[in-house]
Amino acid sequence: MAADVTAIAVDLRAETADLVALLGGLDEAAWRTPTPAAGWDILDQVAHLAFWDGIATLAAIDADKFAAERQAFLALGDDFADVIAERFRDQAGAQVLDWFIRAREVLSATLVAVPSGTKLPWFGPPMSAASSLTARLMETWAHGQDVADALGVTRVPSTRLRQVAHLGVATIAWSFTVHGRPAPADPFRVELSAPDCSPWTWGPPDAPNVLRGPALDFCLLVAQRRHPGELALTATGADAAAFLEVAQVFAGPPASGRAASAVPARDGTT
Repeated sequence: MAADVTAIAVDLRAETADLVALLGGLDEAAWRTPTPAAGWDILDQVAHLAFWDGIATLAAIDADKFAAERQAFLALGDDFADVIAERFRDQAGAQVLDWFIRAREVLSATLVAVPSGTKLPWFGPPMSAASSLTARLMETWAHGQDVADALGVTRVPSTRLRQVAHLGVATIAWSFTVHGRPAPADPFRVELSAPDCSPWTWGPPDAPNVLRGPALDFCLLVAQRRHPGELALTATGADAAAFLEVAQVFAGPPASGRAASAVPARDGTT
C-alpha cells in the first residue's frame, strides 16, 4: 500500500506546531541555550531545520541545482552541517523562527504536490515525496528533542512516532552500510509498544534478529538522541545487538551518537 502523503503532511504540521510552541516564548538569551548536540544551541537547531527544509524543497523542484548544491556541501567535509550552522549564528531567534515557519510551509506544499512515483534525490538513496516528508518529520522530532532537553522539558510522546519508527526500521541496512559494515543477510523483527500502549510490529515473526521495547526508546536510538545503554530496548541475535551500536536514521556521514548521560536531568513537562 502506498504511503498516504496527505496524512504524513498532517503529522508533520502537528510536529512543527509542537516545536513552534516550545520556541514561541523564548527571549534572545534563551535562544542561545546550549543543547546536548556539542557546540549547538537552540538557534542552531532551528536554523538547521529551516535550511534543510529549503534544500529538500530544492530537491523536489530542481534536481540539477540540488545536485550541484549537494556536491558543494560534501566538499566541505564530514562536518558540513556544522560549517553551515555557523552561517546563521548572527541572526536573531525571532528571525530564525519566522524563517523556519515559512520554509516548512513551502516544503509541505511542495512535497504534497509531487506526482506519485517520483523519486527525489537526497544525500542517501533517492526518496519518494512521502519518504521525504517522513524524513523531515523525523528531523523535526529529533531536533525538537534537543530543544526540549536544553529547556528541561519532557515531551509527551504521540502516535506520530510511528512515522519515525517506520523510517528507523526502513534504514536498518543503511545504518550498517554507512558505518562501513555489511548489511545483515537475515531479516529483522521489530516489536514496539506505542505511546497508547498498542503494539507496532515490522518484519516476520520468525526473524532471527529481534528488537523489542518502547517506541519512544527505539526512536531515540535511531535518531541518536540517547545512548543505547540508557534505553529499555532488548536485542536478540548478533545483528540486532550490533544495530544498537550503528543505528542511524538520518542521511549523511556516519555519526557516533550521544555519550551516556549527555542529557542533564531536569524536571518539566509539556
